[in-house]
Amino acid sequence: MSSMRLTGTPSWLSIRRRAAVPHCGDTGLGDRPGPARRIWAIGGGKGGIGKSFLAVNLATVAARTGCRVLLVDADLGGANLHTCLGMRSGDRVNLSDYLQDRVVDLEKAAIETPVPGLRLIMGTLGHTGTAETSREQREHLFQAVSELPVDIVVFDLAAGASRATLDFFLETDEGVLMATPEPTSIENVYAFLRGAFYRRLARAMSTSPIRDLVRDAMDRRNECGIRTPIDLLQEIDRIDGDEGSRFRQVLHEFRPRLVVNQVRNSEEVKLGFSIRSVCRKFFGIDVEYVGYINFDDSVWRSMKECRPLVLAYPQSDAALYVRRIVSKMLGT
Repeated sequence: MSSMRLTGTPSWLSIRRRAAVPHCGDTGLGDRPGPARRIWAIGGGKGGIGKSFLAVNLATVAARTGCRVLLVDADLGGANLHTCLGMRSGDRVNLSDYLQDRVVDLEKAAIETPVPGLRLIMGTLGHTGTAETSREQREHLFQAVSELPVDIVVFDLAAGASRATLDFFLETDEGVLMATPEPTSIENVYAFLRGAFYRRLARAMSTSPIRDLVRDAMDRRNECGIRTPIDLLQEIDRIDGDEGSRFRQVLHEFRPRLVVNQVRNSEEVKLGFSIRSVCRKFFGIDVEYVGYINFDDSVWRSMKECRPLVLAYPQSDAALYVRRIVSKMLGT
């Protein structure tokens, strides 16, 4: 695997325009006051595929470029970002304290980490009844996050495709899907994509005359025979051409990114391109394959040591690939 290299890469729901993020260390962006300039979310549906690993290492690399970075553990039922950073949870303020109005100022929930320039808002671990959030809570949270004086915010999402998880994914500027070369993970990626797209569409077209058709299409057993966004587009075009144009705009602006983890050979590297091709052909969704991370013993060693890979084993192949992914996301 050490010789493998990726040769190319082929929000609710306010719709934000993707723009390149300057390299903070080169531009002085990290020294300028002001609200969050970029918000990323790491999702993928399935647990155990490396979402927390990617979130911590993306945030660490970005912080080391000079960016002010905030990690948000949005897994309110099984938070573990603090452990990945070698921190104890204890009785520290966490995200649930803000959502439950025990803390009014979100910035007071952000704690320093061992990585300079990186702060963390912890989730909740082992507390039942706090894993669900209301739409109002999520709206307030994103408003507060967008006003924080940081350059990049990274959300680590819970496993699954709950309504809350999909909304977290959709509201961010960069929704990053994580997958591994396993049938269960790939199936979950497609399910997550489908759920996220239809939720975005339902919000965007909530006042449209074809909104009922959109809701029907969200049921995979619908009687209209609609199984994919392409099927839905064809039906909307038949009913109302203007609404079809609106639909195409939503399709065009939904551009999640994809990272394949635990890659062992060149065939598994190609998985990202295959997923991209399937999504474009059958879903009409343009997924950007931003890179892969190879299977590397350094990864599990860093997790056991509770340190970010890029700090514990900076010369490892996996650390190199993580840095490449961050470079692409930062536009550097």
